Amino acid sequence: MTLAVIGAGSWGTALALQFARCGHDVRLGGMLELELLEAMAREGENKRYLPGVAFPPNLVATPRIADCLDGARDVLIAVPSHGLRETLLAIKPMLASDSRVCWATKGFELTTGKLPHQVAAEVLGAGHPMAVLSGPTFAKEVGAGLPTAMTIAANDEAFATALAVAMSSDNFRAYTSDDLVGVEVGGAVKNVLAIAAGMSDGLGFGANTRIALINRGL
Repeated sequence: MTLAVIGAGSWGTALALQFARCGHDVRLGGMLELELLEAMAREGENKRYLPGVAFPPNLVATPRIADCLDGARDVLIAVPSHGLRETLLAIKPMLASDSRVCWATKGFELTTGKLPHQVAAEVLGAGHPMAVLSGPTFAKEVGAGLPTAMTIAANDEAFATALAVAMSSDNFRAYTSDDLVGVEVGGAVKNVLAIAAGMSDGLGFGANTRIALINRGL
């Protein structure tokens, strides 16, 4: 797999590292922070967001979006929800004719309240192969190679399977789903449950209350 990753923050960098460690050619780029990308290209490391984690030779950072996308069928977007539409619009003219697009974006679009797959369908077309990567994951731990599991939901079973196989390893497991809505909503509202659970703990309500909150919340 040749993969273009758009978004050079901690999460985009961590996911790029995971795919590269699995033997794939990965190019990491972004719409913003071009100086950071230039530094990453020189130093082979994201010293701002994941310091101390060296890039393998098959992970290359580039400040040019066109270079990042060149020859890549599969594209992974790791930007905040408020930047997803802008990113999709910017890269659309440069996508390969058989491109497949996935994102690690969580939340609702600020101005419309739409989920990421709805935004992507408006920009790319509802039939475009698309997927979301989500789960209870921390970029620093993925970057460090600690055991991790996540879910890939897609409108195309072959795409979901290809991504899951491509990024799975001895310490990383990806599970597939066809429930784009469920996975995206779960990723968007999980922090509400986390805050409620924290408040419950702070008030001394104990494990029963925390479990009830999580159960009913789910």
